[in-house]
Amino acid sequence: MSWAMLLAPFAVFGLITKLVANLGIEVLAGMAIYVATVILGVVLIALLYFAVVKVTYKGEFVSFLTQIRELLLLAFSTSSSAAVMPITLDVVENKLAIKPEIARFLVPLGATINMTGTAMYQGIATVFLAQVFNVDLSLSSYLFIVTMSVAASLGSPATPGAGIIILSMVLEGVGIPASGIALILGVDRVLDMCRTSVNVLGDVVSCITVQYVNDRQST
Repeated sequence: MSWAMLLAPFAVFGLITKLVANLGIEVLAGMAIYVATVILGVVLIALLYFAVVKVTYKGEFVSFLTQIRELLLLAFSTSSSAAVMPITLDVVENKLAIKPEIARFLVPLGATINMTGTAMYQGIATVFLAQVFNVDLSLSSYLFIVTMSVAASLGSPATPGAGIIILSMVLEGVGIPASGIALILGVDRVLDMCRTSVNVLGDVVSCITVQYVNDRQST
């Protein structure tokens, strides 16, 4: 494993060099647009979550941001919603005052199936690589991409880099060479950190929303 980790950067560099030599240097310019598109998608999902918080959270919105700031930073640095699960439970129960029976059900469940950022990333990556390899996507192909991205993300492990394995399945399903993954490996780590943060934010927001609905029904 140690040798594999040492050789991995050189192997990725070799794969990217081969693809750039075959497809042209302009493909690297498209990478900037790809990265910007994924980050914009993550921001839009986060804004949607914040809009839900404004409606369902009883406290001040600024206080909510303060309470979850360290959690999101930790999720960003680890790229694993499973690794921060104990911290998520602590924040949700002790800082946001969510009932333990709600938090302890939704947080582990969310760490497994709440992969909103991952599903979005896979769709964008598939369309980007289709353009790189000049693969025409029909309406049925787009429906397949959406369905596979969501379905595969539900069962993906909450570990760093798991989205790449799922992406290869989606690419093969629409006739895009899986070797194109090498083109996005260089920036995948940063994007993985971003989408993990929004996944964890979704777990927290789901707990707040369920508590809000439960309180409304009680009254």
